[in-house]
Amino acid sequence: MRDDLIEDARFVTRADALLTAITSIRLVGDVQHEQEIDTTRTAEGQLQFGVSPSGPSLSATTGASDANRTRPREQRTGRESPALNFADIARALRELAEVLGSRRIWLLLDEWSSVPRDLQPYLAEFLLRCVLPLQRFTVKIAAIEQQSHFREEIGGRLVGFELGADMGAHINLDDYLVYEGNEERSRDFFSALFARHVSAIEAERGSGVSFTSKSFIREAFVDTRAFDELVRAAEGVPRDALYIAARAGARAGQNPVSVPSIREAAKDWFQTDKSKPLESREQAHSLLNWIVEKVIRGKRARAFLVKETDSHNSLILALFDARVLHLVRRGYSAQDDPGVRYNVWSIDYGAYVDLLLTKNAPAGALAIGDSEDDYAPVDVPSQDLRAIRRAILDLSDFESAVGGRMF
Repeated sequence: MRDDLIEDARFVTRADALLTAITSIRLVGDVQHEQEIDTTRTAEGQLQFGVSPSGPSLSATTGASDANRTRPREQRTGRESPALNFADIARALRELAEVLGSRRIWLLLDEWSSVPRDLQPYLAEFLLRCVLPLQRFTVKIAAIEQQSHFREEIGGRLVGFELGADMGAHINLDDYLVYEGNEERSRDFFSALFARHVSAIEAERGSGVSFTSKSFIREAFVDTRAFDELVRAAEGVPRDALYIAARAGARAGQNPVSVPSIREAAKDWFQTDKSKPLESREQAHSLLNWIVEKVIRGKRARAFLVKETDSHNSLILALFDARVLHLVRRGYSAQDDPGVRYNVWSIDYGAYVDLLLTKNAPAGALAIGDSEDDYAPVDVPSQDLRAIRRAILDLSDFESAVGGRMF
């Protein structure tokens, strides 16, 4: 925060008001109402002296008066819980924005899916009511599509914001970072990522060494093919790229990283990290093995097509969440199947790396052709597909294989 804002009394006052609005506490429990009555008694006395023909006289009188006072008392018992009043918060934010002048506040929300599912619509409703109407505020949300619930019907009314109408979904990172179909763009991103990481480490050491994207690849890898293999193995996930590169570097030691080192590291990373979440989901793990058998071994391809309606199957989404299946392209149509849309899914590199040096190694991304004798392995095309019968994966076949429906 800039010093001129901290020294601005108006800004500090309104920031304090916002803090009060977002930290209000409500006591949830029983309320008991009591009344206390205080009684005050006042004693009075009177002494009279007089003279009469019969002689002097003396008389005394006493009395008392009561005064009652009632004091109401309220006693609350229960637990304290945060209580947010959207109207108070919206007013506090609006007043805070008024003192910003030409400045703009960027609200960046990452890991949306880490918010419990039941609370996500309420957080979205808060943004819709309190933040989005303010022109000085810009909201950016990074979220996993399949794990995000921005709007739901709760108690007969819709809660949250609507994508497209209230907020636009502008960028899908998979469209930029997944290697299939984005080779040049994905390569540029990851080479810059590694060059900046290594340069930052060297700066902390005080070595004075810095790297560009090209110089890093030249120094760290045997050739550009080895780096491309790393980018392919990462499947568009920066964290996976960092871990695979670290393991490959440990294997290579003082030597440049080679393709075999990348493949071994990717295999280890898949077995120790990606496949772990599937151990508790037997059907999802069985589906992955079935897909590898049908696509990699059966069609010598590493990608397949599923109807858009089947792409929301819970087991497909479970494999997507575990990062062992990757959504490469959406909304493909075929000349021989008009009116039906397909999504292109690719199998994670680590799931088939063992097959790369065997006869079952994939020859291309998709198995395009009308029959077994007319097989043309191709990379994911940028235009609509034509003869795609061999590339389609029918999930009903898996249901028949396991003897029941997919959950």
